[in-house]
Amino acid sequence: MIIKVNINGANKTFDIEPHEYLLDVLRKNGYLSVKKGCDTGACGVCTVLINGSPTLSCSFLAARADGKSILTIEGVEEQAKEVGSYLVLEGVDQCGYCSPGLILTTIAMKAQLEAPTDEAIRHFLAGNLCRCTGYVGQLRAIKKYMGVE
Repeated sequence: MIIKVNINGANKTFDIEPHEYLLDVLRKNGYLSVKKGCDTGACGVCTVLINGSPTLSCSFLAARADGKSILTIEGVEEQAKEVGSYLVLEGVDQCGYCSPGLILTTIAMKAQLEAPTDEAIRHFLAGNLCRCTGYVGQLRAIKKYMGVE
């Protein structure tokens, strides 16, 4: 089955199996920043932006991506550096495994929410697990990035 997608601004065509998940298709085609974690859609490390919305690629059939725009962390490099700098300043840059998914979700949140409350931020990040830091520092960093401290 052939799908056509736009990944990080470049049009791509992939020959996929109907049962393949987007995570596997992306990784086998060199998009290794899309991490493999739980394979159940519970940890958020496989997050990509599809048409601007955070999507768990481990539970998203690749066939459903046909005709869509996909962003990985490389596609938002400047924004990712900015979000990352706030995370570093708050001391939440531990192992970094969850960072691409967390950063992509944060970028989408900024585009979709205006002046979110702590509760709204926590709700938006509900699917992003971090085993290293706890979430207090992340919340501080995200609020500073969003300008709602």
